[in-house]
Amino acid sequence: MKENNRGLGLFTLLVYIFLLGPLVIIAFASFEPGTVLKFPPQGFSLKWYQKIFEVEMFMSTFKTSIVVSILRNLFALLLGVPAAYALSRFDFKGKDALNGFFISPVLIPGIVLGFTMLKYLIVTYHLPLYTALLVGHTVIMLPFIIRVIASSLSNFDFAIEEAALSLGAGRLGTFFKVVLPNIKSGIIAAILIAFLESFNNVDISVFMTGPGISTLPIQMLTYVENYFDPTIAAISVLLMLFTAVFMFLIERLMGLSYFTKR
Repeated sequence: MKENNRGLGLFTLLVYIFLLGPLVIIAFASFEPGTVLKFPPQGFSLKWYQKIFEVEMFMSTFKTSIVVSILRNLFALLLGVPAAYALSRFDFKGKDALNGFFISPVLIPGIVLGFTMLKYLIVTYHLPLYTALLVGHTVIMLPFIIRVIASSLSNFDFAIEEAALSLGAGRLGTFFKVVLPNIKSGIIAAILIAFLESFNNVDISVFMTGPGISTLPIQMLTYVENYFDPTIAAISVLLMLFTAVFMFLIERLMGLSYFTKR
């Protein structure tokens, strides 16, 4: 029994090393004082972190990623909240098929989905790049919005809603005054998760960007094609911290148990 526990512990350690090892290497390499990315670093310097804020293309694409992610989040919420409510509140024919349709964007490989959107949104329907980018990311954010809010609604007692309706409140007023306030933590968590998915997305964005329109992850790919200095490692560390803060907020709002249900 002890040998099995040791074997399991060793296997778990190897998995952690496999998952976290590259992140640790990138973190240390970002402090390399030289002009070439190296591990282990030959010294300690923060100049590559300073360079991030001096390079205009990083700052402009960061702003674009933030603004576009907020807009996409708004569109996804307008579609996702009513959809999650309907799927959780009512039983109707085709409910499972509709739920599968909403979740399908996370099941389709991103490259396939991105190429399909390029073919139809841009090539066939000639949508502007910015509009196509908004549509594409709204589609990939929608499953996260619906899944998280539906999980939150699964803990909501709809008898409260029925009580409000029986006392004369309208259905729309009940939704905004009774239902939404009781699932606000789920809505905030859904917003954060969808924002991260959109902000860090590459496989869809690479097809939806072009001259004059780019996101930070795509700009990082373009930069690394031409330069091999530790700037990208420094940006990666900041993005890891950015993601860690968001995940901490999500855990504080909902807890991991919400994402293991249903």
